[in-house]
Amino acid sequence: MQDDFQWYVGIDWAAEKYDVCVLDAGGKTIAKRVVPHSGVGIAGLLDWLQRLAGGTPEAVAVAIETPRGAVVEGLVERKFAVFAINPKQLDRFRDRYTAAGAKDDSRDALVLGDSVRTDQACFHRVRLDNAQQFRLRELSRIEEELQVQENRLSNQLWEQLHRYYPQMLALSPGADEAWLWDLLEMAPHPIEAGKLKLVEVEGLLRRYRIRRLSAEQVLEIVREPALRLAPGAAEAASEHVLLLLPLLRSLHQQRSQVGKRIQRMLEEMSADGGKEETTTKHSDAAILLSLPGVGQCVGATMLAEASQPLAERDYHALRCYGGSAPVTRQSGKRKVVVMRQGCSERLRNALYYWSFGSIQTDDWARGYYADLRARGHTHGGALRVLGDRWLAVLIAMLKTGRLYDSKRKAAVQAKAS
Repeated sequence: MQDDFQWYVGIDWAAEKYDVCVLDAGGKTIAKRVVPHSGVGIAGLLDWLQRLAGGTPEAVAVAIETPRGAVVEGLVERKFAVFAINPKQLDRFRDRYTAAGAKDDSRDALVLGDSVRTDQACFHRVRLDNAQQFRLRELSRIEEELQVQENRLSNQLWEQLHRYYPQMLALSPGADEAWLWDLLEMAPHPIEAGKLKLVEVEGLLRRYRIRRLSAEQVLEIVREPALRLAPGAAEAASEHVLLLLPLLRSLHQQRSQVGKRIQRMLEEMSADGGKEETTTKHSDAAILLSLPGVGQCVGATMLAEASQPLAERDYHALRCYGGSAPVTRQSGKRKVVVMRQGCSERLRNALYYWSFGSIQTDDWARGYYADLRARGHTHGGALRVLGDRWLAVLIAMLKTGRLYDSKRKAAVQAKAS
């Protein structure tokens, strides 16, 4: 259903300024303004809109291309109705106003304001998350960024070791283990490997609880004949390696700290449901984490990136946002069903790992995946379909407030068959 508003505002946001266009219910432009991105500028914009609405912000609909940010949060806190739209959809709306494809910030503000007036159903109403979800989203994204940076440095370390010290890669093929970094500091050059003592290597393996290798095996591997390189090449590569190690160790430590913070937040969010709800219901976090295949990383990503669809129990929005809903292209007799590309990449990855983890721990998921593969689905396609089924299960559990029970699901499946 479309709500009726008295004023419609379009805001084209940018890094340094915001173009604002205000229209009345008939579509007539009544005011325009350019607002700088600053505390004073945004506060002035909010006060101006509130005066324009006669002190009734509920009568104002604001359209913008992003669902978060200082402007969006300030507008929602002032009780304005804020609607977000995908930039690709805005590009289609822009064609209504210019056949030549002209584009500027002022025109985009007009297109946003007039489009929310005529096609409100195409926009998404923005609601702010609570403080815990804001923090969880930041921590989850920081953890992913740290992992990307650590992988990048690990690849650089692998490249240098492959260049002059390939024996070390036999100990850790990915060059991404902390104990290997300590070993490299003890012997950064193949010549120095002969100086390593058995007791030093034993202490290193004991400290990191490495049991797949003995100290004798480690010494035998690192003391293998080294590559013959040009004079100075091995020394230069070892200098590079010694510069990479502190960076790797710092990123690894930061990832560990962020992971512990995320774990504490998930525990707090799981326990919060029992304070306000009845004993038969559980919090959204507890319900999500009870599902097979959902660990700390997947659970944090789902709660952070899909907070609004989960809060609204909107299965269709969730599956579209997570990329599990396919896209159908049909014209005449030709019909093609393809994978959805317009979705949240982080949520798509989380859904993939959720499905992959579930087939290793849940009998129903394993059987459903095997059936899909037998019917000709690829590995990725089968995991997407399985993920879509898990989303339906999750929404049903959120509506009832119950934790996942594999025995109950097996009984329901048996009864249905």
